[in-house]
Amino acid sequence: MDLKGCIFDLDGVIVDTAKYHFMAWRRLAKELGFVFTLEDNEALKGVSRMASLEILLSKGNIHVTEKEKEDLAARKNGWYVEFISGMKPDEILPGSVKLLKTLRKEGILTAIGSASKNAGTILDGIGLRDMFDVIVDGNKISKAKPDPEVFLRGAQEMKLSPAQCIVFEDAQAGIEAAIAGGMKCVGVGIPELLGRADLVIPDLRKITVKQLRNI
Repeated sequence: MDLKGCIFDLDGVIVDTAKYHFMAWRRLAKELGFVFTLEDNEALKGVSRMASLEILLSKGNIHVTEKEKEDLAARKNGWYVEFISGMKPDEILPGSVKLLKTLRKEGILTAIGSASKNAGTILDGIGLRDMFDVIVDGNKISKAKPDPEVFLRGAQEMKLSPAQCIVFEDAQAGIEAAIAGGMKCVGVGIPELLGRADLVIPDLRKITVKQLRNI
């Protein structure tokens, strides 16, 4: 393919912030008087903040008003932002920096395509903001994956067509979003979960620009 741009999901591809989400949800559950386990947390993966809160409240059999739900979600997010504000470069997932440097050396543009409204905070903490030409996050989009909006906006801001871009994703909804947007996609994780991607790799150490161009 005529590869001109790569769009990376942030969480699970460049960094892993899942533990910080879990810590914040667990703290909220504790304040509400019940225990929220790692096993319970599996149900929240790839789910929006308000939908996650609904699952958590049902686990604790707790009923609150819509206004209280908004307050609880805001408190959880405040703790989460506090946790990620302390992130350091050693939390970057293996292979990320090397791949980003290689892409830039080859003249291939790089973008973040993340639903997180906290992407900027994370990129500043780990020192990677300068490695991306474009950052599209939850503050710029209104539709969640599997809607392709986040990736189409990334291509648009890089001034590229979808056919010139490859998306890197660790979630099924993200793979579906890339396909819906007419982009090639590399799944980062387990083939059983990411089978619809054009290529699946365990992490970013296992990929070369030549492989990307051959997709």
